Amino acid sequence: MTTASAKTHRTAEEIGRTTTGPRPLPELGSQRAPAELSSVDTVLPNGLRVIAVRRSTVPMVEVRLRVPFADPAGSTTGSLHAAAAEILANTVLTGTESRTRVQIDTELALVGGELDAVVDPERLSFTGNALATGLGTVLDVLRDVLTSASYPAEEVERERGRLVERITLARSQPSVIAREALQKLLYGDHPYAKEMPEADEVAAVSREDVVALHAKALLPRGSVLVLVGDVEPAEAVAQVGEALAAWQGEGEAVQLPPLPPVKGGDVRLVHRVGAVQSQIRLAAQVIPRTDERYPALQLANLVYGGFFSSRLVENIREDKGYTYSARSHPEFTIHGATLLIDADTASDVTAAALLETRYELARMGMVPPSQSEVDVARSYAVGTLLTSTSSQSGLASFLVNLVALGLGIDYLVEHPQRLQTVTPEQVAAAALEFFAPGNFTGVLVGDAEQLKPKLAALGGVSFQ
Repeated sequence: MTTASAKTHRTAEEIGRTTTGPRPLPELGSQRAPAELSSVDTVLPNGLRVIAVRRSTVPMVEVRLRVPFADPAGSTTGSLHAAAAEILANTVLTGTESRTRVQIDTELALVGGELDAVVDPERLSFTGNALATGLGTVLDVLRDVLTSASYPAEEVERERGRLVERITLARSQPSVIAREALQKLLYGDHPYAKEMPEADEVAAVSREDVVALHAKALLPRGSVLVLVGDVEPAEAVAQVGEALAAWQGEGEAVQLPPLPPVKGGDVRLVHRVGAVQSQIRLAAQVIPRTDERYPALQLANLVYGGFFSSRLVENIREDKGYTYSARSHPEFTIHGATLLIDADTASDVTAAALLETRYELARMGMVPPSQSEVDVARSYAVGTLLTSTSSQSGLASFLVNLVALGLGIDYLVEHPQRLQTVTPEQVAAAALEFFAPGNFTGVLVGDAEQLKPKLAALGGVSFQ
């Protein structure tokens, strides 16, 4: 039975049209750089650098603590240090001399807050947030953890077992195999290549090892704390100074030693028996954010493979269907930067995908990005920067990473204008210098028996 109110659903095409033709798209809004941000940047008597920024979009505050966390013993491989650091990061919030794990979680929950810790070869990071009125509680919990974490034996034992299982599972994943192979190729035995410890190394870590590492490596001098939220910066810094005055330590948090430069060369085939897909991972040395040429490199990367409308994606995804996902992206450390290219493909088109990836690298120099390509990349770069830093959380995370690279809030405010002044000629120069195929090396993970004939014919691939 039909009624007068029953209507036929219109298709998307019908909705998008009028009697005179397709509906016109609205004009894009102007991209506005963030207004001057009220902030304070200072160093406390204990050596901790504190940066507080007022962003009162919601009555919250974001907390980011970055502690350089390389091996204080100066190990060339950092294997045992990496294992102990993983357990430390996963148990540092499980109890102190005055609080149990439940008490820590309860106190944070009562102020709408949370606090987490993670570690990588460069740093130990604490990430937290709370209602702005609960900042004092977050800082007091953080102070307690930094100065008197107890590492309960049962928590260390439980986390050690979990880590062994997670590491074993992770190392069966193609993406992890590819990442570890790439890091090993690029950096050899440098600690930066050790992003995940071995399961047997984790199993050998004792509670005493974790406690000793905390005392030696978790130091305020050389570390940075970033606060972003509905706070008065000067008052927030004073609050941090009072709360964390008890966090003391001899010496300075240890930075990673310089990385060896990445040199171009063959792609190394890593055999994975029976794999039906391959992982292509390429890398080249590029310039850091502090280099005046970086804005041009940033736009050149976007044109090449840095977003969905890039040349690489258009070629091996949209045109040829070799992959569902391909991208290029910079990776920064305190010592420099690399440009990474990632693509996962079916085994039967792996050689073709690698050929097209190299072809697009060469085309960046031979057929420089057009004015239109540069303009689209510029709009994307500015828009994503402003969007990603528009929230308190995004701004805090972006800023703490900038500080580690020797930059600050001024860089964030001024970078959109730097991007606006980049010319197509500067992008072309960056493309010619940094995207030459000979600059790149990398790994390819897949079934060697299936891949080797075509890869051998392609060339530039080593079989070991």
